[in-house]
Formats: sequence, C-alpha cells, structure tokens
Amino acid sequence: MSDRDNFGSFLSGLIVGGVTGAIVALLLAPQSGEETRKQIKEKSVELHDQASTYVDEVVAKTEKVVDEVSDKTGEFLDTTKKKAAEVAEKGQVLLESKKEKPAATKAAAPNKTTKQE
Repeated sequence: MSDRDNFGSFLSGLIVGGVTGAIVALLLAPQSGEETRKQIKEKSVELHDQASTYVDEVVAKTEKVVDEVSDKTGEFLDTTKKKAAEVAEKGQVLLESKKEKPAATKAAAPNKTTKQE
C-alpha cells in the first residue's frame, strides 16, 4: 500500500509541477496578452479534462477495492459463522458427555451406605 501512496504523491507532484511550469512559460513568453489569455484558457480546459479523467480513474479503482473488501469481508463472516457453529456443537457434545459420565459412575459404583461393624 505504501507503493501506491508514493506513486500517487509522485503523480500529483508531476501534474502540479507540469501545470506550474506551463503557466510560468505562458506568462513569461514574449507574446501579446490576448494570445496568452487564449493559451491559458486552452490549458485550463486541458487541465480540467485531465483532472476529471484522473478523478474518474481514482473513483473506479476505489469502487473496485471497496467491492473486493466487501466480498472478502462477507466470506470471512461466513467462515467465522461456520467455525463458531462447529465450536458450539463440539462444546455441546462435550457438555453432554460430561453430564453422562457422573451418572454412569454412580450407577456402576456399589452402594456404600451400609455401616461396617
């Protein structure tokens, strides 16, 4: 996940640096104000389109990741419920066997209530 964060930071820096360089180049270029304004307008439209495309890609990737996490969470919950049911069943069997053992030992043991003389 760290690689994705680094790539996102790099890409953001690249876009911001490119836009900043383009704006500075346009402002410092020896041309008329009308031409400069026209180029700035064109570049702003181009930048808007690029940003929209980037946002759409990020949203699509985020939705994909959310879907994957949701699916895996559902699978995990199903597995956990099955395991819990198995453990509960084994626990019930153990409890029943513990209850049966004392009853069986009482029936097998001789009655020692008679007094020895």
